[in-house]
Amino acid sequence: MITVLVADDQAMIRSGFAALLSAQPDLSVVGEAADGLEAVAAARELRPDVVLMDVRMPNLDGLEATRRIIGAGQMTKVLILTTFDIDDYVYAALRGGASGFLLKDAPAADLITAVRVVAGGEALLAPSVTRRLIEEFTARRPMDERAALRLNALTARERDVLRLVAAGLANAEIGRELTIAEETVKSHVGRIFAKLGLRDRAQAVVLAYESGLVVPGTPPTGLDRG
Repeated sequence: MITVLVADDQAMIRSGFAALLSAQPDLSVVGEAADGLEAVAAARELRPDVVLMDVRMPNLDGLEATRRIIGAGQMTKVLILTTFDIDDYVYAALRGGASGFLLKDAPAADLITAVRVVAGGEALLAPSVTRRLIEEFTARRPMDERAALRLNALTARERDVLRLVAAGLANAEIGRELTIAEETVKSHVGRIFAKLGLRDRAQAVVLAYESGLVVPGTPPTGLDRG
C-alpha cells in the first residue's frame, strides 16, 4: 500500500485529491496539510511514501517544506503540484530533492499514475515536461563545476547510463540502447545514485544538465562505448 500526504492551502483541492487517491486499491491518504509547516510536521509524524506538495502556501511555501522533509533524511518522496509548468519554484524544488512535478489541471489518471511512479522511484515523472523545465533553467546558468567534478566518480558506462536517464528512458529502453540486460542497467543506476548521493531520477536529470554531461536542447549523443 502506498501512503500519501496531501498538502494544499485550498480545502476543496485537498479534499478532491484525497478522495481521488483513496478510491484506488493500492493508495491510502494518511493525512492532509493546509500549509508548509503542517506538511513538514505531518511528514515527520506519518512518514508517508509520497507527499503531494503545493508550491504556494502560507506560513511556509512548498519549496522550503520540501527541503525540510528531504533534509530530515526520510525516505518520503515529494511530488510538486503547480498551476504553472515553467516556474522558478518548481525548478528549485527539483534541485532541493523533489521527485517531480505535475500540473494541477492534469487528468485524474495522470495524478494517480504520478503517485505510483514517484513512490516506486523507477522512472522520471513526465520526462518531456520535467526535462523541458530543467533545460529552461540550466540554459540560463553556467556549467556547475562542482557538479561536473562529482561525475569523476562514475565509470564511462555509468556516464552513458546517466545520459540516457536524463533523456527520460526507462531501464529496459536504456538496456536496448546500450545492448545490455535490464538488470545490469538497474545495477548501474543504483551505483550512480549511491556514488552521487541521489535519491531518484529527477535529481539525476538535474545533475546531468547542471554538470554539462547533457547540453540543453541536444539529444544524449556521444555515448562512451565499451
